[in-house]
Amino acid sequence: MSSSLSSVYFPSGSADAAATGVAHGHGAAVGGVLKRCRELVRPSLVEAVGRLHPWTGEMAAYALGWSDAAGTPDPGGSEGKGVRQALAVLGAEAVGADGGVAVAGAVAVELVHTFSLLHDDIMDGDGLRRQRPAVWKAYGTGPAVLAGDALLALAVQCLAEAPGPWTGEAVRRLSGTLNTLVHGQAEDLRFERRPWSGAGAVDPGQYRSMAEGKTGSLLGCAIALGAVLGGAPAGTVAVLEQAGRHLGVAFQAVDDLLGIWGEPVVTGKPVHGDLRLRKKTYPVLAALAGGGPAARELAVLLEAPGLLDGAAAAHAAMLVEEAGGRAAAREEARRHLDAARRGLRGVSLARGAAEDLDALLACLLDRSW
Repeated sequence: MSSSLSSVYFPSGSADAAATGVAHGHGAAVGGVLKRCRELVRPSLVEAVGRLHPWTGEMAAYALGWSDAAGTPDPGGSEGKGVRQALAVLGAEAVGADGGVAVAGAVAVELVHTFSLLHDDIMDGDGLRRQRPAVWKAYGTGPAVLAGDALLALAVQCLAEAPGPWTGEAVRRLSGTLNTLVHGQAEDLRFERRPWSGAGAVDPGQYRSMAEGKTGSLLGCAIALGAVLGGAPAGTVAVLEQAGRHLGVAFQAVDDLLGIWGEPVVTGKPVHGDLRLRKKTYPVLAALAGGGPAARELAVLLEAPGLLDGAAAAHAAMLVEEAGGRAAAREEARRHLDAARRGLRGVSLARGAAEDLDALLACLLDRSW
């Protein structure tokens, strides 16, 4: 990337701001881990985006929080949490390798994650992402699809060009993950057409399976790629990948809680946003599965046509909580975080990286970001 483009796509401060936000809410240790990993990966991520066509590169920079819709630097833009790239770095360090060997894997998963967000926002009709217009709103639907395609192709290319004897295995793992991710997204879209109750209704177990594919697979792939590129044996890689998948299911459960009860100033979405759109999320499905008067009233409310207005969405949120959906989602997250922690403790890992991973797990249940 030229120095002029680098100044546009590589603003100072935005990564620090994101890390600081995590640190203030969930412990300085986690904020420091995310910041350290982001600083390690970001130069290569900037270089990768600089290889794109200028137009798709501009959209990618906007999606990554580096610039505004005019293509100028945006120091206040949110780059996201950087959990996936951190997992790749920590995966390598956990098996005794230098985190630098995982940078290509970290770049790849960050590009795939950004690609998935661009396309998800279009499919879900979400007009906001990280407190500003989604790429499809800022640039148009067709250009956003193209930018997502470019990021996906670039992710595979960057990983395929990584030096070392484990590149082929890393690319195969990423390719398999992409198929799983698409499978999960397909199930998520199909859920929209299924009824809220009765025959054909989505149950919490089916939602859990979808979440493992859509969210868990990429988190599992991230930590596994770090371990693969770090030369870990297959057994250790498998354990780390499964821990990452559990982490992903927990991550999705907490996201679902934030989609209903999160603070708009933090999440960038309106309060009760997922209920307004009648999204089938874990708290809602668990509430409906529990039965009882609140669950039955909730089903009637959700089956009525049209969007829910503010008062109706607030009432629905109350019914979800009364029917046990909020508590069930927290328990779902807790259960999968505990499973991830047990898996990590079942293999021999480098102490420092293991402590960083444990800190990350510990902060996720009560996160607000």
